[in-house]
Amino acid sequence: MKTLHDHPVTRRWPPSHPERLQLYSLPTPNGVKVSIALEETGLPYEAHLVSFERNDQMTPEFLALNPNNKIPAIIDPNGPGGRPLALFESGAILIYLAEKTGMLMPQDPAGRYECIQWVMFQMGGIGPMFGQLGHFHKFAADKVRDNPYPVERYAAESRRLLGVLDQRLAGRPFIMGDELSIADIASFPWVRNLRDFYEAGDLVGMDDFVRVNEWVERCVARPAVQRGLLQPPRE
Repeated sequence: MKTLHDHPVTRRWPPSHPERLQLYSLPTPNGVKVSIALEETGLPYEAHLVSFERNDQMTPEFLALNPNNKIPAIIDPNGPGGRPLALFESGAILIYLAEKTGMLMPQDPAGRYECIQWVMFQMGGIGPMFGQLGHFHKFAADKVRDNPYPVERYAAESRRLLGVLDQRLAGRPFIMGDELSIADIASFPWVRNLRDFYEAGDLVGMDDFVRVNEWVERCVARPAVQRGLLQPPRE
């Protein structure tokens, strides 16, 4: 890919600003990670809505960008060496944006890896476990009415993960200390979603995790976060 227009995805979502980073996403917990990071760093970007209602994620154009048919994905027309770079997987994109801008991640090697480990904590734990709990609790309750095991299992694991996060936040406003980082951006949308969208706060005892609740509100109060939570705009 020599230029942005060489990529098939641009045929379905023609860029109005091809000089900007192109975001293909939806305002879900995974999707808003990238839009929030973009707003926090101030990188110019153009957001394209990938509509699940239209099955946009299954089109050949989107699959050419992410063969795993998941959002978010990006193309940076000004990638390494000045060449376009296409990326999928929200955690990989967060790390890329942090390294590209020198923001949202400690610059020293030890701090950098510590931050990345907390991004992986979300990718491997919080996201999958909270997502499964939300599925069985909110969307498949009728299928597990006579078998509470799935809900009980994922609720217990979600509560354990919240405990890990609550302990980490002891004595610090954000996961890495005094400053917001990609570790926070990876996790807080999922915690907020568990509580507000999945309506599973009582199920996991959210009120017990005072530091986590305060941290979520601290993150959401940031103007850049508020803008990022609305990108791309739903139709």
